[in-house]
Amino acid sequence: QPITKLACGAEFSMIMDCKGNLYSFGCPEYGQLGHNSDGKFIARAQRIEYDCELVPRRVAIFIEKTKDGQILPVPNVVVRDVACGANHTLVLDSQKRVFSWGFGGYGRLGHAEQKDEMVPRLVKLFDFPGRGAAQIYAGYTCSFAVSETGGLFFWGATNTSRESTMYPKAVQDLCGWKIRSLACGKSSIIVAADESTISWGPSPTFGELGYGDHKPKSSTAAQEVKTLDGIYTEQVAMGYAHSLVIARDETDAEKEKLRKLPEYNPRTI
Repeated sequence: QPITKLACGAEFSMIMDCKGNLYSFGCPEYGQLGHNSDGKFIARAQRIEYDCELVPRRVAIFIEKTKDGQILPVPNVVVRDVACGANHTLVLDSQKRVFSWGFGGYGRLGHAEQKDEMVPRLVKLFDFPGRGAAQIYAGYTCSFAVSETGGLFFWGATNTSRESTMYPKAVQDLCGWKIRSLACGKSSIIVAADESTISWGPSPTFGELGYGDHKPKSSTAAQEVKTLDGIYTEQVAMGYAHSLVIARDETDAEKEKLRKLPEYNPRTI
């Protein structure tokens, strides 16, 4: 089937087709491929190795766990979006449900426990009428979802020396903002919302928050990026420790603002 979306983790990849099927390949070490196995086997000389998937293989089973520990299959999952962290995956389906699986450390899967999940497991919070998710994003060791009512939810950890958030909690700092796009690097976050670009992240940071020269480099609270004042951000992206922003340049005023920004020339670095 024609491919509509790709997502990449540290050592694995996901492919989504137009029919809502999901395929995965790469390293299965924490169950992040969703095939009910971590691919572990003992090779020669007692070395543990992993049986990597070399071709895309369909993710066939989606489950939910009841309060009393029963495992039930979730039928009719049509995948609409996929996001990968370093070693975990999130999926959004056509019924606005969120599933997560892979490495469970720091609560990044949102199931209130740190166990690795070998197959996609339903995140309970978004499985209620009117409480579904509209967007999903994955950071290195954390996860985000924007609910259908526009609230931003976070779980996992950005600062691994601090306490982890074991299940989805609302991000109060961004209450009332209409989020268009979000990206997360190693521990920093950048958001395009309304007419602003917002970022935050604990130290050490490397300029990816975009606050400007002679300004604090890191921030634990969400702050507007003043260097992009008056610039409408269409989309944000983040690598391990750098950011990219796609800005709108439709009107003369917007073009003028963009012209005034300093220009990056790699040859002069």
